[in-house]
Amino acid sequence: MRPSDSTRAAPQATASVHAVVLNVNGIEVIYNHVILVLKGVSLQVPQGQIAAILGGNGAGKTTTLRSICGILPIQRGTVRIAGVDLVQREREAKQNLAWIPDDPQPFETLTVHEHLRFHAALYGVEAWQSHGDRLLERFELAHKRDALGGELSRGMRQKLALACAWLHQPRVVLMDEPLSGLDPRGIRSAKLAIQELAASGSAVVLSTHLLGLIEELAHRILILDNGRKIFEGTLDQARGSLSVAPGSSLEEIFFAVTQPPPAP
Repeated sequence: MRPSDSTRAAPQATASVHAVVLNVNGIEVIYNHVILVLKGVSLQVPQGQIAAILGGNGAGKTTTLRSICGILPIQRGTVRIAGVDLVQREREAKQNLAWIPDDPQPFETLTVHEHLRFHAALYGVEAWQSHGDRLLERFELAHKRDALGGELSRGMRQKLALACAWLHQPRVVLMDEPLSGLDPRGIRSAKLAIQELAASGSAVVLSTHLLGLIEELAHRILILDNGRKIFEGTLDQARGSLSVAPGSSLEEIFFAVTQPPPAP
């Protein structure tokens, strides 16, 4: 008998002791000098673990990821990647980071293989070709090796982004809806690759509306609502601290602690 979501065992960490490689402390982001979008969000992710950010539309999930990777400026708070402050030593911090947006846009006139070569040069990866070829096989892109970025489908663009992100073996990987656009075979391959990346020692942070994916992969969760952190910890800790029934599913927890969007 297949276990229900409410009884499924949480993923187990790959080691008993983990060094924190992503430390986000009280970050705030303001749009147009007026609108406070993120309100003191904190997150700590040890090596070898997968953290998931969840919340409703507009809760601040993508803004959090873009702030962690340096795309959006942080007005207050700090981000440290592998112990390196993102603001003070941005280049060094980003050498340990990979970012996969929800809709990757490759260079239209570079081939798939040329994207890997460019990425290797950007991150100073030497003797990358064999590893790059294995990644093309892993993400079912070998037959698209010479295809231009502008010719790729939505799912192929996602696979190329995953292959590039894996190439320099980052300490921290940020993913916004990483399975969007993938077919069932691609979804299975991506899930296995994410688990293997964490098992190799990377810290993975993903944002997704797929609660089943979070229950399947994540060691810990961060729940956001209206730009504020509602909870951070394991699923079992959420059941014990958020005034929900024992054995509650992640879906039940989500609806219990977040607010619906305002009526138009």
